[in-house]
Amino acid sequence: MGMTTVITSGKGGVGKSTVAVGLGRALAQRGRRVLLVDCDAGLRSLDRMTGTEEELVFDISDVVYGRCAPVQAIYPCPGSEGLFLLPAPASGDNMIRPAVMRRLAPLLRRYYDHVLFDSPAGVGAGFRSAACAAQRALIVCSPDPVCVRSAGSVRLLLERLGVSDMTLVINRFNDPLFTRTGVYSDLDGVIDASGIQLFGVAPEDQALAAAFCTGRPAPADSPAMMALSRMAARLEGEAVPMPERL
Repeated sequence: MGMTTVITSGKGGVGKSTVAVGLGRALAQRGRRVLLVDCDAGLRSLDRMTGTEEELVFDISDVVYGRCAPVQAIYPCPGSEGLFLLPAPASGDNMIRPAVMRRLAPLLRRYYDHVLFDSPAGVGAGFRSAACAAQRALIVCSPDPVCVRSAGSVRLLLERLGVSDMTLVINRFNDPLFTRTGVYSDLDGVIDASGIQLFGVAPEDQALAAAFCTGRPAPADSPAMMALSRMAARLEGEAVPMPERL
């Protein structure tokens, strides 16, 4: 049986979906079968980011309502053997309820080593549907006070949903800007303010952002992709140290 992980954030615009796709590609490069589940009904984005947009016929709501077999709504992602996408509905009216997601997740785990739920930003019904099916959570934030505070709020909500295994991903880290703002003296200040153990730090990376915007894999040597590859190893239990310089 595979592992289910929800990738979430309290605030939009922190690159949560970028982290989901990057981790999915990194895990696939390790030889794993990985399923990305887009839970953002009505605002789906993973089809564009994985290069499957033109192939879509069915989505997760079609599976739930019996309009197609699950295999018909799961699409291989170009450029990453072993990576697949189960897209979100195009309409927000077809959002999957938490009770249904709880039944669906164990079925998906039978066929994939990792099932990554890309949660909508915020703490609404879509967040609850994505989180309730997960065994662990990665909370994504950028190192600014508003995002850090929202990450702490998400931590409390995840605890209420029964998700106790949660860690923090600091994304789009820009060291000169972080130092110049002076809100936190160092990353320990971010960790303490959120109340969440650090899992990894991904730097600001225009090459990765440009690749994912056009549905292509990011260059393997891009700084953010290398950081996400280290996180993929940690997801599989490897003790990978943080680099001395970010």
